[in-house]
Amino acid sequence: QLQLVESGGGLVQPGGSLRLSCVASGFNLDYYRIGWFRQAPGKEREGVSCISRNSSSLNYADSVKGRFTISRDAKNTAFLQMSSLKPEDTAVYYCAVRFGLGSCFLELYEYDLWGQGTQVTVSS
Repeated sequence: QLQLVESGGGLVQPGGSLRLSCVASGFNLDYYRIGWFRQAPGKEREGVSCISRNSSSLNYADSVKGRFTISRDAKNTAFLQMSSLKPEDTAVYYCAVRFGLGSCFLELYEYDLWGQGTQVTVSS
């Protein structure tokens, strides 16, 4: 069974940091582009960051540039390091994958498989 499982969410104060993980099972993540997305209450899901297969292509939403860092390792896991968190970063965060080479994009329709999400709440 192909599956993505996110973890690492939680409650953090403004200015704090969190590191989200996305573990793939049932397939080799090395062959996929990875995206992180988020959905706040009452809002549409939006792209946050993505990384290509060989990590040569990285994209970030303007709202998170300079604060979030996407990465991947050789153990079927992707990460989203989030720093200087703001209340407006509060959302459910999802990872998603798309098979193949090439650059990555922050469009939802580009991605084939999604995780169940992890809640991030930024509040004092």
